[in-house]
Amino acid sequence: MSLKSLPLLASAALLASVALPAMAMDRITFQLDWLPGGDKSAIYVCMHHGFCADAGIEVTLEPGRGSSEAITKLATGTSDIGLAGIEALMAARATENVPVTAVMNVFNMGPHAFYTTTETGITTLADVRGRSIATSPFTSSNVFLPLVLEENGMSEDDITLTRSDPGALGPLLMTGQSDAIIAWLTDVSRYEGQAREAGKELVILPWADAGLELYSASLVAADSFLEERPEVAKRFVAAFRQSLEFAYSDPQGAADAVAAIVPELSAEDVKGSWLDASALAFNDLTEEFGLGAFDADRLAATWMRVAAAQDLDPAALDPESIVDRSFLPAD
Repeated sequence: MSLKSLPLLASAALLASVALPAMAMDRITFQLDWLPGGDKSAIYVCMHHGFCADAGIEVTLEPGRGSSEAITKLATGTSDIGLAGIEALMAARATENVPVTAVMNVFNMGPHAFYTTTETGITTLADVRGRSIATSPFTSSNVFLPLVLEENGMSEDDITLTRSDPGALGPLLMTGQSDAIIAWLTDVSRYEGQAREAGKELVILPWADAGLELYSASLVAADSFLEERPEVAKRFVAAFRQSLEFAYSDPQGAADAVAAIVPELSAEDVKGSWLDASALAFNDLTEEFGLGAFDADRLAATWMRVAAAQDLDPAALDPESIVDRSFLPAD
């Protein structure tokens, strides 16, 4: 090595040392609203298939046990951005003014439904009158049950409602201990599998058929994160939406991503769950308004449903105040 080359090497080393900080990944904590599963494929795709890394972001996952807990963790700074039902965010902003904002819609349709079997004779939502129905204690569906019953000329006095562990709902239905259960449309594949094993045929009655049309799971963020690191937030939202599109175009790739990060879940089960959930994200509304968009009229209608279901003053919240569309990438 000649002495003449030493200054060049020193300069190169200096440039490398200066460039290193710019190459450091921005770290964020992503808040789950529930247990890992196919309906949350997008964040696992973002991590496993490199969309987050390409955006210069390193993600740490924070577990969740419901939208209310997720919103609390975001509001208190435990997490930066994550998933939660926009219905829960609306109620929390109306009653507690939590510093959390929705930046992207994920499910533009509500996931709520009755599940039953052909042998019960229940074929319409109105047929649940006088029947036994099981539900999970923590599902947000319980909030909207009175509205669905009212749309069909009933109240909770017209059904026998029991609360059971989520894992017990399928067995209760398949053994005839309950005429119907309340579950999300993200679980169709799982309950269809249980029905086949029991030699029964599943009947699914979406609550949207009773006019319960609303936004549901959304990407929500701590206001402090949006204010202090807006460019990181924009990059992450773009990467998340790209991951959602990847999951839709490649369901197997999405399932593999979840299974790779959560090995106790099988790719086969995850794929079925994602295929169920994807219909809530990709549909006619997506074609009309765009992936991730919040339509003002549908947002307002969602708030009116939330206010009615939780006996809140409709004037307590301007639904536009809880969303910030500026973090979505321009198409």
